Amino acid sequence: QVELVESGGGLVQAGGSLRLSCAASGRTFSMYTMGWFRQAPGKEREFVGGISAPVGTTTAYADSVKGRFTISRDNAKSTVYLQMNSLKPEDTAIYVCAAGRGVLVSRRAPSEYDYWGQGTQVTVSS
Repeated sequence: QVELVESGGGLVQAGGSLRLSCAASGRTFSMYTMGWFRQAPGKEREFVGGISAPVGTTTAYADSVKGRFTISRDNAKSTVYLQMNSLKPEDTAIYVCAAGRGVLVSRRAPSEYDYWGQGTQVTVSS
């Protein structure tokens, strides 16, 4: 069992930056592929990015965030981060992190992941 807790969301103006964190419980964090997803009102949950286990050699991003968002992981802290720069109003959503064993970073379906956090709200004003 893995528990995930996100933090770092908030209100920011367009063009600004935020860094989200996702802290995991347990001592097996490094064994999990970690992903970030987001869900806006009235829309389906969508893949934002992912980072491979154990040390994050491979990352993947949605086209909509590529070049603006960066995922990293710190296994010593059992934490995955999402650095978001050049934010746009269309980035407004609840951001949720997820963990999955044996998940290829290239696989973007939410069903690939086993554990989910509660999410953190990101609001970008124009």
